[in-house]
Amino acid sequence: MGMRVYTGRPFKDLMNANYFPLENMKKSVKKLKASENIHLPTLEYGQYHLILVPKSKWPQGSAKHWQKEKGRARVDLTNQPNTTPLSKDEPKVVPLTRCALLDACVRKCFNSEPPIPMKTNIITHEATDRNADQHEIRLEWEYEGDSKTPKLLNLTMVCPHKPPKP
Repeated sequence: MGMRVYTGRPFKDLMNANYFPLENMKKSVKKLKASENIHLPTLEYGQYHLILVPKSKWPQGSAKHWQKEKGRARVDLTNQPNTTPLSKDEPKVVPLTRCALLDACVRKCFNSEPPIPMKTNIITHEATDRNADQHEIRLEWEYEGDSKTPKLLNLTMVCPHKPPKP
């Protein structure tokens, strides 16, 4: 099974209900602030998922694979240098790695006032993609008009291509 369950609609819908629309994101921030297991100012990608959604509610038992897959993604992304600024309103903040950029974007969403909603998508590399054996992150902020303050983060995690098992 591995990563495949994360690319399915039930998983995406469950997770996105925590971050979108704004009202849901506000509820999630409140829940995280109340948790003893998280510190929002130092939040990292992956730390909040199991706090927001108990393991028992994850589709197809996917929570049991989460820590391992999250760890693999963090290692892959830490090995990828980054040159992209955090956002239009923080153009001088350029995290050194793609993992650090991911963490900074997630922190920005949860720690902004009001919080910034997120829409997450999980897809899998095609066999022919460059670096198809590694995780990749695509982070796209949406802005309203000429505003430099983000209104939404589109976060796409691209998982490694896994050849079908014979």
